[in-house]
Amino acid sequence: MLVTEKFSAQLPIVMTVIFLSASAATASPAVPTVTEADIARARQKQPAITEADIEAARRKHQIPDISDDAPPSTPALDALPQPASSAPIDLEALARGYGEEAAKAIHGLDNGPALFIFVSLAMPRPTLERLIEQAARARAALVIRGFVNGSLRETVSQVQRLIGTRKVSIQIDPRAFDRYAVTKVPSFVLARAGERAGAGTCADGACAPPNAYLLLAGDVSLDYALDAMRYMAPVFGMEVAPFIERLKP
Repeated sequence: MLVTEKFSAQLPIVMTVIFLSASAATASPAVPTVTEADIARARQKQPAITEADIEAARRKHQIPDISDDAPPSTPALDALPQPASSAPIDLEALARGYGEEAAKAIHGLDNGPALFIFVSLAMPRPTLERLIEQAARARAALVIRGFVNGSLRETVSQVQRLIGTRKVSIQIDPRAFDRYAVTKVPSFVLARAGERAGAGTCADGACAPPNAYLLLAGDVSLDYALDAMRYMAPVFGMEVAPFIERLKP
């Protein structure tokens, strides 16, 4: 009796296990075997792609050539707008509103020797005002290298405040710094007739000949610079004399 009850108690468990095993066997299908014949048949059904097919696809789906329309990696410098003139900019003419030719006629820069005072608008204002006053009396031209903060408007504004009612030529001419080997400001250049600021640069093969001008650098007055030039180079006496004479009270 005890044995029968024990077997009966265990029977559902055994049946359950058997049922699950049977379900698992039914749910797992058999894996088909792929033979060499099957592979050969698949290859025969796959279309062969030839070189002609590839070329035809290239022509049909050709990528447009944009190399001719693409912008160059660097700008063509020759195509950029060029300044209308390479002549020095006369700031006094701009500040006062009269033409450069009229300014040259007033200051006597077209004939005879020329006197240039190379300055910077960053120099102390008292020094600039003294040189401007003397340049106006001697009919000398002041030369600066470039614009203040890259602005022509700001440069002209500063020049207007400096020159006031004086008639003096102030020019922007970076080439003159090179032509006369000016490396410091203030510098004073006395050029003989025919030698002009803005006539070219040393890079152009147009350095001013050493016997055609005098150069003196230092924070001195214009009359002191002219006296020093006359003392150091007596052969320039005739060129120096008119400027010294104009500076006399």
